[in-house]
Parts: sequence; structure tokens; C-alpha cells
Amino acid sequence: MPGRYFEELEVGDILQHRLGRTLTETDNVLFSALTMNPQPLHLNEDYAQKTQFGRRLVNGIFTLGLAVGITVYDLTEGTLVANLSYESVRHPHPLFHGDTLYVTTEVIEKRASQSKPDRGIVRFRHIGRNQDGVVVLECERTAMMLRRLEETDHGDHK
Repeated sequence: MPGRYFEELEVGDILQHRLGRTLTETDNVLFSALTMNPQPLHLNEDYAQKTQFGRRLVNGIFTLGLAVGITVYDLTEGTLVANLSYESVRHPHPLFHGDTLYVTTEVIEKRASQSKPDRGIVRFRHIGRNQDGVVVLECERTAMMLRRLEETDHGDHK
């Protein structure tokens, strides 16, 4: 599994995720429809052209979900127990159809679980940028991560 275990994450680590994803009109309209979000800023080009943005915006919740998804391969694939919280979510600049999202993750806090010795709690800061390096998303996420099983003197697993 390519995900990282609790012990493999250190406070201050910064990961530049290699995957990037270009967002399409279909992505945006489908996500908005599936989540029953009729916001005209996402769905109505005529309306959006008359706003300060001049065109439709990519749904911010889709941006958040995609940013977290981009981190999975490098960070949590097979090592995540659960996402516990998403906090301080900010969208300082919109994404538009045709923009590409890239993500950087910083490990900002970690601690061993008191009740589950096979797990630890890690707090991440995710920064999403478009293809021009403009920050489009900032968020903090707390996750419960598996600890690596270590062999005891008897060859048993803890």
C-alpha cells in the first residue's frame, strides 16, 4: 500500500502531490446536480457572466473533495481509519472550468491514540493551487491513521 503509516509522518513534513486534475464543465455540473445544489454561479452561464467573476465557478465542495482525493495515493491509501474533521476551509480564489488543481500537504500535528494503540491522530494542512500557482483552497483535516504493526520478541504482532 502506498499510503503512509502514522510513524512515517512527522510534524513539518511537506508533500507535493504529483497528481493534478483538470476540472471540466461536466465535472462541475454533475457534482452540483448530484448534490442538489442549484446555485446559478455553478450552473447558469448567463447569470455568472453578470457577476464579478464573469463566468461559472467550480463548486467549492467539489474542489475540497477533489483536493483530498488527490492526496490519497501519497498519504492515506490503505492506512486511513477515518477522517475525523475538516476545519478552516477557505477558498481564497475560485476555480473555473479548464483549471487544473494541484495539492500540497503539510503535517501540522500528530499524537498517538490513547484508546487504540494501533492508531494515531494526524492533522494535515492541504493547500490547493491552480495551474498558475494561485491558492484556490486551504483546509485543515484531522485523520485517524493506522500505526505500523511491529513484531514482538516472540514473532507475534501487537
